[in-house]
Amino acid sequence: MTLTSRYAWLYNQYPFANDPDAGLLHPDWWITECSCVPAATTPAPAFATPFRPHHFYDEQRLLLGRTYRAGEVVRLTAPIGGGAAWTVIDLLDTHLVGPPRVVPGAANVLAFGADPTGRRESADAFDRAVAYARRAHRTLYLPPGTYQVNRHIVVDDVTIVGAGSWHTDFAIEGDVRERVDTDQVNAIGGALNDSTIDALYLHHTKVGMWFDGPMTDLRVTNTVIADQIADGLNFHTGVTHSSVSHSFVRNTGDDGLAMWSEGTANAHNTFDHNTVQSPVLANGIALYGGTDNTISANLVADPVREGSAIQVGSRFGAEPFAGRLRIADHTTVRAGGYELNWNIGLGAIWFYALDRSIDADIQVVGDAFLDNTYNAIMLVSDWPVKDTVAISNVHFRDLRVDGTGTSVVSARTAGSASFENVDARNVGAVGVNNCGSFHFTPAGAEFHLTDLGGNDGGWLAPWLLPNTITCDDRPPVVPPPTPAPW
Repeated sequence: MTLTSRYAWLYNQYPFANDPDAGLLHPDWWITECSCVPAATTPAPAFATPFRPHHFYDEQRLLLGRTYRAGEVVRLTAPIGGGAAWTVIDLLDTHLVGPPRVVPGAANVLAFGADPTGRRESADAFDRAVAYARRAHRTLYLPPGTYQVNRHIVVDDVTIVGAGSWHTDFAIEGDVRERVDTDQVNAIGGALNDSTIDALYLHHTKVGMWFDGPMTDLRVTNTVIADQIADGLNFHTGVTHSSVSHSFVRNTGDDGLAMWSEGTANAHNTFDHNTVQSPVLANGIALYGGTDNTISANLVADPVREGSAIQVGSRFGAEPFAGRLRIADHTTVRAGGYELNWNIGLGAIWFYALDRSIDADIQVVGDAFLDNTYNAIMLVSDWPVKDTVAISNVHFRDLRVDGTGTSVVSARTAGSASFENVDARNVGAVGVNNCGSFHFTPAGAEFHLTDLGGNDGGWLAPWLLPNTITCDDRPPVVPPPTPAPW
């Protein structure tokens, strides 16, 4: 296995650089490290390079060629005299490989000139095969092999089937090493009505899947998305009645799974039973506007910077939240991280009102927030709009919070929320950090918490008295203990 760090590091400010010696990309941006705007500071502060390095744990895959028995020892070694100064193995995933699949009666891409050795470009052969399969109403079969395809392949009303994991594998291996937002170098994209995407492996592209609506009835299942330079998957603009389920997303450069209702609302979509791990920037799962959407039973762990496990955001020009938004039965682990630009901690789940208020019927039910670096729950608006927006009609029920570095709830906005059967333990600071809109009126904070009963652990009751304001912008962090059975 040949290892490389060429995909593993980015530096600097958004949209980042892969040059460790690059100067500031935005000299006029506020920099928390010096509490300054460099371009407006005389003399301008000097910044050590590399500036703000952040780390992608890049993945490599290897077919071992035999089945190992339980209990056998596998040893990984680096060759003597190799070029790397050091190598870290962070995680080893293993799984069984089945025999290659054969699809009788299907059109075979080899018959149209595709090269399974990967030495010759096969894009034209794929075009011919797709066109034939559509005319003949036949499935298109990709036998075991590696196919070199250096441009997009347009597919409409055709089913394409590979030989199975590790054979054809239906893997898309990209070579994207820097983020250019105008480049459409995604593994899969378009408007896919009445379609199914199942059992793919998407690696080293800009975005694993980016869908621009209007479109309806897409199902994404059993798919692995790894090491992206931006999002893992994004339902963007007018995506309806679509779902992503039983899929695995790790090490994305932006949101792992996102629904973004820019201009036209997404509606009646579901993210269910997915695992999202280590988004390097932004959130594991992000919802930007939309109507009657649901996320359920997902596991989200280890967000790295400027985001957290789950975000509900009124931002990026998104349409308002409307109808009911349901966030149910999640487990988040080691979330509630650090927002570098604000210099504060976030919540494992956080609600952000920026473009407008958030006031849909939002139900957060049955979730477990474990080992939270800062807060479990956060509701926040940005300072320039804090007197014009609010977050309300949010209902938290049947939750468990095990460990917070700071608080169970941090409120930095006007508005309200209700809490019922929310149990919390191992709280690092006060149960509720309520700054409201920072006016601190005689009537109390501008954010109101309603106790509907059953909130165990003593985290809520002391902070519901009239005129109680608990606002510590940056309370001391107490690392929580390891989560344990409740």
